Amino acid sequence: MNGLIGQKIGMTSVYDKAGKNVACTLVQAGPCVITQVKTEESDGYNALQLGFGDAKAKNTSKALLTHFDKAGTGPKKKVSEFRNFDVDGLVSPTSEEGAEPAAVAEKGLGDVISVSEVFIEGDMISVVGTSKGKGFQGVVKRHNFKGVNDATHGQHNRQRSPGSIGAASYPARVFKGMRMGGRMGTDRVKVKNLEVIKIFPDKNLILIKGAVPGHKGAFVILEK
Repeated sequence: MNGLIGQKIGMTSVYDKAGKNVACTLVQAGPCVITQVKTEESDGYNALQLGFGDAKAKNTSKALLTHFDKAGTGPKKKVSEFRNFDVDGLVSPTSEEGAEPAAVAEKGLGDVISVSEVFIEGDMISVVGTSKGKGFQGVVKRHNFKGVNDATHGQHNRQRSPGSIGAASYPARVFKGMRMGGRMGTDRVKVKNLEVIKIFPDKNLILIKGAVPGHKGAFVILEK
């Protein structure tokens, strides 16, 4: 599974060929550095560990500093692993207009992977991120309860109350999984089948159709 680590910049909109305004998300995808190469012989599976974003050495543990030194790179803010990364499937964009991208040489420890080597315009990708935190929310916002108008869960005079949550002396407890108020958001979310609208290889930017999870500046994983 090929992919990159990116950072969400924000949302914008573009016009498609039919003249329809389409909401898009701009993500800075890479450049990512290969910080570790895992193989079947040494680790039991094949994977590439990629690092993205420069971090300060004073805020990085000595163990991680040594780990990054082996790759010949500085400390990174975000590290993620991609199993069965197809290095042979990477392409290098050609300067000639209309020409097919050529295959690139095999990548190794410390090499850099850019967005134009992994994705092309028109690809359907998946984006993994952490959703925005909403704090403690009630049942109306968290579970889409309707309140007093549709009288769900037994309440009759309280607009946003959850209503009854249990029985009487039996079972004398609240069942696990009962939909109640609580923390909402900050969950790992994967959005599938998002179209790559445009790639800006000189700035390592990728324009994705639709919304991706997370706030502005949040790290996301782009999977192909």
